[in-house]
Amino acid sequence: MISFKMLLCALVLTLLAVTGESSSGGGGTPNHNYELSGSELRRLYNSAVFKAERMKRPLDGTSFVLGPLSHSGVRVTLADRSQWLIHKGGNYGVSSQTVVTNARHMSSDWRVVQTLDFQGTKTVADFVAAGGSDYSLIFDNCHLGSRRMMNQ
Repeated sequence: MISFKMLLCALVLTLLAVTGESSSGGGGTPNHNYELSGSELRRLYNSAVFKAERMKRPLDGTSFVLGPLSHSGVRVTLADRSQWLIHKGGNYGVSSQTVVTNARHMSSDWRVVQTLDFQGTKTVADFVAAGGSDYSLIFDNCHLGSRRMMNQ
């Protein structure tokens, strides 16, 4: 006999499977738009993180955040006060599905759910590594990656 809890879990997983594509770049051709390269990119990855904010936003095409029916990432603030969003999704990157983008590209839909002061003890590269290079809707999604980033 199927319990209500099992049915609810199956419904949530089905919704994630249907809406997950829109939060991860969709089924079209990925847009790998690079703002930094070479020494600039190395400098960013080696930069110390002073503040980290775990954030959530609605999935593309929706107007609400409901637990896993959302997209999450971590916005980091560096010594120069620049802010960068580190998040993951299917087809987000080339060699890793955890990517770093300038926070100026974030929509106003993002909301802070947790803030931590890292006092420069971790680097952007540490956050990317904690996010993980692979993406799996069930086993290694944006929520799991952003929690690992905050718990390092």
